[in-house]
Amino acid sequence: HNVSAIIRTADAVGVHEVHAVWPGSRMRTMASAAAGSNSWVQVKTHRTIGDAVAHLKGQGMQILATHLSDNAVDFREIDYTRPTCILMGQEKTGITQEALALADQDIIIPMIGMVQSLNVSVASALILYEAQRQRQNAGMYLRENSMLPEAEQQRLLFEG
Repeated sequence: HNVSAIIRTADAVGVHEVHAVWPGSRMRTMASAAAGSNSWVQVKTHRTIGDAVAHLKGQGMQILATHLSDNAVDFREIDYTRPTCILMGQEKTGITQEALALADQDIIIPMIGMVQSLNVSVASALILYEAQRQRQNAGMYLRENSMLPEAEQQRLLFEG
């Protein structure tokens, strides 16, 4: 359910690709939570976190881990106009030590109340909307500045 909600939010902010570590043969998402976003957001799966991070670093991405640590910075202080991967942990166990070791930076969502964490799909939404805000302010969503090739833009606009 959470993965589907994250895919839906990714679509809402203009993210075209989501990567997931899924050791099994096929990742299942809930159509109701994704609300058709599976048609617009490509989901790529990796068997291990090491494989996923190596692939994303190979694309020049900064790797951020949502993790409360002494070195963590407020998620709003990050420059999301750079190619960025945000590692989100499992809701019950958080991010693995292996994933933390592979990350360039830990980020946190500051909290004032008594809770110490948010649902993973809610936390993802907050971070993705901050990234969208920064990218929109930088003009990155203007069609002439799109990172998508023109043919892909046309396919997405008229497919459905």
